[in-house]
Amino acid sequence: MTRDQILTASASALQDTALPTLRGAVAGLPSYVPGRRGAGMDIAALASNESHYAPLPAAAAAVAEAAGTMNRYPDSAAVELRERLARHLGVTAGEVAVGPGSVGVLQQVITGLCDAGDEVIFAWRSFEAYPILVELAGALPVRIPLDDAEGHDLDAMAAAVTDRTKVILLCTPNNPTGVPIGHERIVAFLQSVRSDILVVIDEAYVEYAEAGSGPDSLALYRQYPNVCILRTFSKAYGLAGLRVGYAVAAPAIAEGLRRTALPFSVSALAQKAAIASLDAGEEMETRVAAVRQERARMAAQLAAQGWKLQASQGNFLWIRADDRLQARLVEAFDRAGILVRAYQGDGVRITVAGPASNDRVLRLLEAHTA
Repeated sequence: MTRDQILTASASALQDTALPTLRGAVAGLPSYVPGRRGAGMDIAALASNESHYAPLPAAAAAVAEAAGTMNRYPDSAAVELRERLARHLGVTAGEVAVGPGSVGVLQQVITGLCDAGDEVIFAWRSFEAYPILVELAGALPVRIPLDDAEGHDLDAMAAAVTDRTKVILLCTPNNPTGVPIGHERIVAFLQSVRSDILVVIDEAYVEYAEAGSGPDSLALYRQYPNVCILRTFSKAYGLAGLRVGYAVAAPAIAEGLRRTALPFSVSALAQKAAIASLDAGEEMETRVAAVRQERARMAAQLAAQGWKLQASQGNFLWIRADDRLQARLVEAFDRAGILVRAYQGDGVRITVAGPASNDRVLRLLEAHTA
């Protein structure tokens, strides 16, 4: 037989063979849609909420130094990083769990707390990975529509609690709308839900928020032991490519999160870079302040152009748009070499970058005022 005949016969045999089947939850699972990428000097990549700055010099140096140990496994318990985070946050290392980005830690949360048929409540639209992680665990996602101000409808979320509710996710500032949840609102919410429900405060963008705009999550955690704080080094610290995030939770819960983590899931390079980034906190804050300034400048100019925006506390802006307006905007952005993130039926999210890229966004939107 020729090679082509052998390949044809093999393909035919595969078609006739009963193969293992994926779980129903996996077969019907939507794929996570990352921000689009583009190459070239003229492309403004504003579809992913990553930092437009290069890594902090101290973090880059730490990675370079640690590169010579890539033949060794990392510390699976991430002891040094957890101890450094504990000092940074004023908690104990036993209250800290780490994972490959905050989404990795969230998967540990869902895996650790939810059995098949249990319910996880979250606002919608919010972080796109929420329903994927919930369904992957065999649990049931309970989506609660955002309120008219693009924020969490906490009353509706509280009303959705049932005997099967195990976890509630609060994203503040919310991705993709940028709207935070005020401290007192979360206090009232926590007083209304059972203490055996884990309330996860997802603060991936907390460094970009103005002081007082959102909750004091550490104070909430100290008062309500069923609170779990979720944060990441992917955004303000500029380590999106290394994948390291963390949770703060009651010791028994944090221990459970560490048990459900994949062994060695946070690389030695990521651990060293995260520690160096914490030590370079003032430099990170300088960068964050520049993003806040650009965010305010863009929001003011877009408001003057006639766009109706909610005040974002993330490193992005959100334009509510139906499918027709969304298609028109995305086409215009694509022609201009600006990559943005579209959410079908809801709107367009634009990452705040440097002044030159932001000016390109402002000029385009001025020509396409809704």
